[in-house]
Amino acid sequence: MRLVPINRLQEGMKLGKKIYNDEGLVLLADGVELTASLISRLSAMDIGYVYIHDELTDDIEIPEMLHDETRNQALKAIRSQFQDMSNSSGITKGFYHLDKKFSKVMDTILDDMSLQEDPMIMLHDMHTTDNYLYIHSLNVCLYSLVLGIAYGYGRNELKTLGLGSLLHDIGKTQIPVKIVQKPGMLNDEEFRHMKAHTEIGFNILKDEPNIPLVAAHCALQHHERINGSGYPRGLKGPEIHEYAKWIGVADSYDAMTSNRVYKRAMLPHQAVEALYVGSGTLYEQKQLEIFRDRVAIYPIGLTVNLSTGERGVVVKIDPSIPHRPVVRVNTGPDNEPIVPYEIDLRQVLSVVISGVME
Repeated sequence: MRLVPINRLQEGMKLGKKIYNDEGLVLLADGVELTASLISRLSAMDIGYVYIHDELTDDIEIPEMLHDETRNQALKAIRSQFQDMSNSSGITKGFYHLDKKFSKVMDTILDDMSLQEDPMIMLHDMHTTDNYLYIHSLNVCLYSLVLGIAYGYGRNELKTLGLGSLLHDIGKTQIPVKIVQKPGMLNDEEFRHMKAHTEIGFNILKDEPNIPLVAAHCALQHHERINGSGYPRGLKGPEIHEYAKWIGVADSYDAMTSNRVYKRAMLPHQAVEALYVGSGTLYEQKQLEIFRDRVAIYPIGLTVNLSTGERGVVVKIDPSIPHRPVVRVNTGPDNEPIVPYEIDLRQVLSVVISGVME
C-alpha cells in the first residue's frame, strides 16, 4: 500500500485501508474502487491522505496500533460519555459522574499495545472530522502511551497516563459548540472561553471515584509550558506534572498533523520540526528527544523524493533510526519509471530524503 494525498487520487484506484467515522464505524471498506463521486466525498470529509493498493507496494503491511474492536470500543466510550456530558446540567451541580468504562477501555488498549515489540507513533488511521474532539482524544492517548512506554513507565503508571491523556480535553464538553468547532481563528473573547476547558476539565475529574486525581491535573496542565508561557496558571518547568508535559507534546503533534476545516494537516516530519522550535522553552528537550525517536516521520507508504533525484515509497522503518527508512525506488531522476529497487538509508548515508509528495 502507499499513502496518497486526496488531490492525487484517480478514478479506479482501490482503497488500501478503511475510512472510519468518529464513532469508529467503517464508512468505506478496504478494496473499494474509487469513483469521481467517492473522491469528491473524501475531499469534503477533510481527509488529507488515504492508503491505496497498487502492484508496486501491495506487499507492504501498515502496522496497526490497536485492533479494530478496541478502537471502536474506545471511540464509542468517548463519544457516548462526552455527548452525555455536553447535554447534562448535573455537572455544574456536582452529581454527574463518569462510569467505569474508561478504566476497562484503557486496560484493553494497554493489552493491545503490549503485543508490539517497539510501538511507534504512525500516521493515525483515516477518519472523518465530524467531531474532531473524539478522534483527537484517542490519538493523544495512544501517542502519550507510546512515549510513556519508551520512557519506561510500568503498567499502573501507563494506565494513569492513558486516562489523563484520553480525558485531557473533557472540559471542552462544557464549551459552546460554536466555539469548539469554529471554522477559523478564535477572537480574544472566544479564546478566553476556550482556555477555560483546562480548569473545567480539572473540576470534572478531581472528585471522580473511578479516575486517578493525577488525571485531573493532566486536564488542568496540558497547555502549560516550561517557560511559563502556557495556561491557565503560567506554571514553569518542575511545577508542571511530568504526565502533563508528555500529553502537551502529544496534543500539539496531533493538532498539527490533523486536518481541520480551517487548516491543512502537516506531515509528520513537518510537525516534528515545528515542535523542535520549542525545545527547552515550551517542551522539555529530553522528552522531545524520546518523541523524535518514537515517531515515524516518514510513514510507511509515503512517497518521498531522494537527493539523487529519484522517487520511491517508504517500505520499512527501523525504530532505532526512524528518519533513515528503507525506500523502494521506482522513478528515476528524469521522472521516468525504472525497475524498482530498494535502498536502505541506514547504510547509504550519502543519500537523504529531500522532500515528500504533497
